[in-house]
Amino acid sequence: MPAPSRHGRHDAAVGRYVHLELAGDDYRVYYEEAGSGVGLLCQHTAGSDGRQWRHLLEDERITSRFRVIAYDLPWHGRSLPPAGRAWWAEQYTLTRDFLTRVPTQLAAVLGLDAPVFIGSSVGGMLALDLARYHPDDFRAVIACEGALFLGAEGATSTEEFTMDADADAPAPEQADLGHDPALHAAQMMSWMGATAPEAYRQETRLHYAQGAPGVFPGDIHYFSHDHDLRGQAHLIDTARCPVYMLTGDYDYVTVPYSEATAQQIQGVRYQRMAGMGHFPMSEDPDAFASYLLPVLDEILGEGPAA
Repeated sequence: MPAPSRHGRHDAAVGRYVHLELAGDDYRVYYEEAGSGVGLLCQHTAGSDGRQWRHLLEDERITSRFRVIAYDLPWHGRSLPPAGRAWWAEQYTLTRDFLTRVPTQLAAVLGLDAPVFIGSSVGGMLALDLARYHPDDFRAVIACEGALFLGAEGATSTEEFTMDADADAPAPEQADLGHDPALHAAQMMSWMGATAPEAYRQETRLHYAQGAPGVFPGDIHYFSHDHDLRGQAHLIDTARCPVYMLTGDYDYVTVPYSEATAQQIQGVRYQRMAGMGHFPMSEDPDAFASYLLPVLDEILGEGPAA
């Protein structure tokens, strides 16, 4: 049977702009939200935007208990570069200090009391940085496709991977693609699960194709240079800030790094997601929900995570 017409129906998500002062500059930041309850801040992947989380915003199993907020980082999507500064004369470079300010300041101005943070890729790395440096600001963090450090490409199994202090090669996505968003977007198809619905795979690609030139390489600076928690896993206190890790088993580069990370953080809850890739929330949202919902249940004290 054909799907019923949705002509004239509004989605639950509502979009707004809020001004954030970050490192002394004024930023006009776009976010969409739906639902009520505990805050759930959603961070997109490098070079993309908050549209990756649109399915969570429409999932009543989540929005009935959480105030879901998906934001665009400055320079991404509908969020702008800083006002009052000649940003066009600068090279965009994302740093850990700046990136951690975004969710912490957004939570403050939106009045969120100890929200949950979830992010994928860059957002997954950020989740672990927040657990390390801001454990009392968040009820829990969920790191999708995250790791203590993500360096050189080529690790194909946990046995081959070691987090040694000399592993300073560029991150696996940092290939020289001429910084052409369309070309880069096409490459991202190989990072998605082969069994994910084709329409969602293509939509995820489209998000990347619409990114501004130079933004993706600038984002990658964060987790190829600033994000480095090697030797600090014991400083992540999961009793103060519970840490959950979800990694798609089709994300062939990230899996060994994620598994090595999970082995080092005491009390972490880690799960591999069958058939899923680097963008679980957008490439296969229904399958992703089957892993995420039990985690959210546990965070709210409504049952153990599967």
